[in-house]
Parts: sequence; C-alpha cells; structure tokens
Amino acid sequence: MVPAASKESIQSFPPFIERIFHMLNVYKTITAITFGALATGAPAYAQDYPHKTIRMIVSASPGGANDILGRKYAQHMTASLGQTVVVDNRAGGGGIIAAETVAHASPDGYTLLYCTNSVVVNPSINPGVNYTLKDLAPISLVGSFPLLISVFPSVPVKTVPELVALAKKNGGLNYGSTGAGSTNQLTGVMFNKVAGLNNVHIPYKGAGPLMTALLSGEIEMGITTVYSAIPHLRSGRMRPIAVTSLKPLPTLPGVPAIASYYPGFNTSLWHGYLTTAGTPAPVVALLNREIVKALHTAEVRQSLEEGGAETVGSTPAEFAVVMAQDFEKYAKLVKISGAKSY
Repeated sequence: MVPAASKESIQSFPPFIERIFHMLNVYKTITAITFGALATGAPAYAQDYPHKTIRMIVSASPGGANDILGRKYAQHMTASLGQTVVVDNRAGGGGIIAAETVAHASPDGYTLLYCTNSVVVNPSINPGVNYTLKDLAPISLVGSFPLLISVFPSVPVKTVPELVALAKKNGGLNYGSTGAGSTNQLTGVMFNKVAGLNNVHIPYKGAGPLMTALLSGEIEMGITTVYSAIPHLRSGRMRPIAVTSLKPLPTLPGVPAIASYYPGFNTSLWHGYLTTAGTPAPVVALLNREIVKALHTAEVRQSLEEGGAETVGSTPAEFAVVMAQDFEKYAKLVKISGAKSY
C-alpha cells in the first residue's frame, strides 16, 4: 500500500507527466538539429573516408554500460572500416566534458560521441555549458535502457512503500546517479516529487564509480541502468526495488515497475552516436550504416537484450526527432522540478 502522505502527489502526477512527456511542437528544433548540423557537400572527401584513426569519445568512466558497449562498437567498426576506432573516456560533468570536446572538434567525422540523453538535458540544467544541440550532428540512436532503483543490502527495505516510509522517517536518503544532469538524477527528482521525499542527490562520474559507491555502502540507494546492475543483482551485492519502465522486465522477474505504485512514472536512458556539426552528410551516412550494422551483430544484440535494453538503430533524422523531443521534455521537467546540476 502506498503511504497516505503521497496521495496528493499521485493525484497530481498524471497531468504532470502529460505536460512533460507529450511535447509535439518541436519541429523548429528538429529542423535546426537535422539540417543545421550536417554539411551537404564534400563528396570527394567522403570517398576517401576514413583514412586515419577515428576517436570515439565515451561520456563515462570505464566499467559502465557506455564504456562496455562503446568498446564493442569500436571493435566491430574497426574491423569493418579498416581503420582503428579508439575509445577515449571523458567522464565528468554529467557528460558535459565529452559533449564539449566533440562539439568543438573538426567537422571531419574523426571524432564521435557515444553518449546518453544527458547531452540534451545539460543545456537546461546547467546553462553554463559550452555547447548547444546545433553544435552536434546526430548519427544514430542505439537503444533505450530502463533504469533501476536499488539499495545497498543492509538498507532494511524490499519494496517501494517500505523505501518511501524509510526515507520519510529519516528525512531523506542519499541516492547516487551517473552525474549531474543525468537521466538518473532526474529520475530521482521525479521520485522525490511523486512520493513527497527529500532524498539527497550524490553525483558520480559515470556508472562505474556509481556502482562502486553503491556496492560499498557509501550511498544507500542508486539509480542505475538495468544493464549495469544485473551482474551485481545476481551476486546479491545490491537489492532491486523497482524498474522505471511502465511494465516489469522479463530480465528481472519479481521486480515491479514503479508505475504500479505511481501511475505514469516512466523514464529510460538512451544511448546514441553524434559527431561534430558540419561533418559532410555522406560521412554521417557511412557512420550510420556502420553503427547500425554493429548494433545488429549477435554479440551486441545479445548484450543489449540481456540488459533489458530495447535495440533501436535509427537514421540521423529519426534521432534528431528524439533529441528535439527530449530537449523540450527535460527542459520542462527541470523548470517544474527546480532540479539543479549537483
């Protein structure tokens, strides 16, 4: 049973979700991202591409889902393109450091960004960032990853109502995320809002450090991807409470969706590839084909599915639509919730 103190939040949540999650008037932004970001010429350049090492900037530290999957893509692309694709981890700032690096690189297709939707959240939650979406060219949306709310095993809760009750009794719990401005943080903000909590956000530099903190008991609660959590759930080193998808996941039998307690609650983390605005369109098209091809290999698909992820593999234009919609959605959420970049 949901604690009585949260009834007001439950009643107000569906229209809150409606205001945030049904943003249709985004076509000007889509146009700017899609057509402003891609150069249409340079066919001769594209024919010679790639002729040197490609750098893949990963917006996370080693050990997290971004890093593990980014390296899998890099291996497949290296074999397919005949040029080395190296992974360069640029953690910190909730993905800001990585995004700024790519936004201000040469628009030649030799600097790629493998990131999460924090790239579209950061301009709203941290106005001081040194990039806009117009500085980045979409390549492909890779997949959608549901999130998991879990606790350190010594925390005496097993269900959402018990977690809510403990948090209210203690005046709030510490919860970790993959960084300021991350979808993980904003999921925690939403949870605080709907449940009437004062949980305190602790940002980490990616999934690896976040998992280390949760597994050591440095924080009481963590919001991670299912992908990152599964090995530790199997070993019993962390306890799952709820997934943030609308429905339970086959990969986590017995773990409820938080939406079963707070109807409409639904967040996920996407992974995608971007490059620098102005990169020739034929180069972007080639990169899109290679990324989608790697995504559909048995190894990568199995890895995504075991982590509860939904495989996508989009065109640049389709990815631009998702980015524009998420930019509007999270800008609304940041404004309504008062979320800060810490």
